[in-house]
Amino acid sequence: MNTYKNDNVKPCMKIKLTNTKPEIFESKVGGLGYIPHNGNFPVAEDGNQLRLLAQIDCRKIQLDEFPKTGLLQFWILNDEISGLDFDNPTNQNTFRIIYYPEIDKTVTEEEIFEKFVKNEYDEEEYMPVFGEYSMDFDKSENRYIDYCSDLSEEEWNENSGHKVGGYPYFTQTDPRNDEKLEKYDFLLFQLDTDGYNGEDRVMWGDSGIGNFFINSKKLKNLDFSDVLYNWDCC
Repeated sequence: MNTYKNDNVKPCMKIKLTNTKPEIFESKVGGLGYIPHNGNFPVAEDGNQLRLLAQIDCRKIQLDEFPKTGLLQFWILNDEISGLDFDNPTNQNTFRIIYYPEIDKTVTEEEIFEKFVKNEYDEEEYMPVFGEYSMDFDKSENRYIDYCSDLSEEEWNENSGHKVGGYPYFTQTDPRNDEKLEKYDFLLFQLDTDGYNGEDRVMWGDSGIGNFFINSKKLKNLDFSDVLYNWDCC
């Protein structure tokens, strides 16, 4: 049995997106991410700037494994495959995980925007996030679901939605079924397709879902250099 299936119930922080405009220091999906005075946008090897998918104020996450302070960011290239290397989903070239243990509140949004350089994909609509949204957090738990069994709609959707921790959801298969990827046992962040009042706020391909996984020991050591990124759709 794979290690990430050992426990039937896991704690998680469920996330709801709100239309309140967040500040650059707050948890958010989309928009401008925090960058310190001496920092810059992360870039891919070809020089294209990455775009902020999400950032999380770690003080909001009530999970033992998670850092207690700082800001955790998820950046992706806004190309047609949302920065995913399907052959090597841990390759942080066209996606990047950045952790800032401390935040400098003297940084301004205007200062960050001055560092913005258009890349070759900015005129397209490839980015899975449309707009900028705050996050509300709620402590909860999920149970493991065997998606090979006959399930009700409620059971099928048990692990969907936005969250940190708990059990993940997939529209296809769990990439960690590959034994080389089993070690990524903690759900660092899950961002689901999301609509509001008939408008798409988040859309992965054709109503898909995105996940980031890390080894729990590396998470405790605040080592975000080795993260598994995956998204799939129906």
